[in-house]
Amino acid sequence: MNTATDATADALLSPLDRALYLQQKPLIEAMLRLYRIFNTTLDVMFYDVERLNAALSARGRTIHSLSATGSRRSKPLDLTAPAGAVIIVNAATPSLIDAVFTDMEDFFDHANSEAGAALHTLAVTGVGSSALGSIAFAWDVSAALGEPVAAIVPGYGVADLIPQALGGWYWFQGYDAIQSTMQAILAGFTPWLATIGKDLALSTRSRQPAPTGAPVFREGSAASDDVHAILQQVARITRLVGHSKGALAIENALRSLPPERAGQPMDIFTFGCTIAEQFEHGRYFQSLGVFDGLGLLNSPAYPLLHPSSHVPESWRGTTHTTNRTQPLSMHVGQIICEARSRGLATVALSAAH
Repeated sequence: MNTATDATADALLSPLDRALYLQQKPLIEAMLRLYRIFNTTLDVMFYDVERLNAALSARGRTIHSLSATGSRRSKPLDLTAPAGAVIIVNAATPSLIDAVFTDMEDFFDHANSEAGAALHTLAVTGVGSSALGSIAFAWDVSAALGEPVAAIVPGYGVADLIPQALGGWYWFQGYDAIQSTMQAILAGFTPWLATIGKDLALSTRSRQPAPTGAPVFREGSAASDDVHAILQQVARITRLVGHSKGALAIENALRSLPPERAGQPMDIFTFGCTIAEQFEHGRYFQSLGVFDGLGLLNSPAYPLLHPSSHVPESWRGTTHTTNRTQPLSMHVGQIICEARSRGLATVALSAAH
């Protein structure tokens, strides 16, 4: 066993499943890494990777030289790892990355400790949801807020390959439905296969697995489950920022929070995908581009035609990308600053302050 997650999977699976898991894991992880690389190329188009690289270059660094220094439980940054991670990005520090967690319980411990006292924001990307895209998006948000931001990189497993192959990321609801169904099938019939790439799910004790012990998606997708688990366990998180299908992950995660958590105020920013404003104590600010075909397809801003959607608080003359080197891009940091200055979404309150 190489990791604590391997040990967890080992304890959950039958002897035959454990043997298959150990035999197939290196081969399947190599394949999943290739898909992560493909997703990274997508995220280079949709997130501020070029400007991030320029900022790092000015500091004499590159994205591949980044390492986390802020927690003893932090892990090395691996941009292509299928396992998933929670990465704490802080635009104000020279290191840029404060910590990388591949075990959710380690992240909970950090976020609830004195060392995590300044952490109030989760950022969730869409499109490829690669580590590089997640870091670039969280960097934009962190620079606007002047605070650290936790970026969620969902674990990437075999169930994710089917909607990817079908181009499912073009249709967010369909992507989640196919992904969730495939994960449930794998968990029921080949639990050893369902565990590969799902380290965050396996390391979250509050999640209810399938009867076989393999992880399944309870809130619609891996990212939704991650957001839901974090909101349940970390009261300090009172601000959510999502782009593309990351906004849909936030919507799903908010639906079934326990009453004690659902009663707390929450600031919710979405970009490139509007969601239903159903969270009772949510202060929403949603931005959609008039030239954003992908966003419009997935969140029609016409409630009579699509009752579960919501007209955005802000229409912009933008496309779907947040990469500011591209024409007609969404300027995430600028929009967040404008929203807060206009009082449309205020600094989140938390009893943990």
